[in-house]
Amino acid sequence: MFYSLTGSIVFKDETSVAISCGGVAFRCFTTDNTLRKISEKSGTITLFTHLNVREDALDLYGFYDDRELECFKLLIGVTGIGPKAALAILSEFSPDELALVVASGDSKSITRAKGVGAKLAQRVILELKDKLGDFDGKVRGISLRSISAVTEMSNTQSAVAALTELGFSQAQASLAVSKLSPDLNTQELVKTALKSMASFK
Repeated sequence: MFYSLTGSIVFKDETSVAISCGGVAFRCFTTDNTLRKISEKSGTITLFTHLNVREDALDLYGFYDDRELECFKLLIGVTGIGPKAALAILSEFSPDELALVVASGDSKSITRAKGVGAKLAQRVILELKDKLGDFDGKVRGISLRSISAVTEMSNTQSAVAALTELGFSQAQASLAVSKLSPDLNTQELVKTALKSMASFK
């Protein structure tokens, strides 16, 4: 029904923003990431929107860009994930970060989102892993499929496990290992990945 809203901000709190359009102010629930981005803007802004229809309410959700909106739609399509949990996840992760977490199977990181437990996080991974193409296919120039593949091969899987033992998240470790040749043994993968990650610090 609503694709986007363009207007000026008339109200903002920790979970929502109201945009005045032609004399009518529309309140949109949104993410921390969107709130941070619009706080840097002045004057007229545009939010991409999704209208959620319930028996007792019509709730409008607004996002700074259409990629975040598409991720929101993917998340609410997951069994057990409602709009509130989807907003919590997208407050914790940008679309690229979420794609990386899903591709690497890093359900533990998803539990950082408020109100999302281990079982729900695992369901997000399970149901979205087959939809990696919907995340545009690449993160930081690396194919999401190649990131996903490192969790399935024995040597790369062992390298990712070793890196997580050293304190890196599964998503970080999977991204680093996916850039390397799968022909390397586990020790070489870990050593080379550590060097590449150190260079980005």
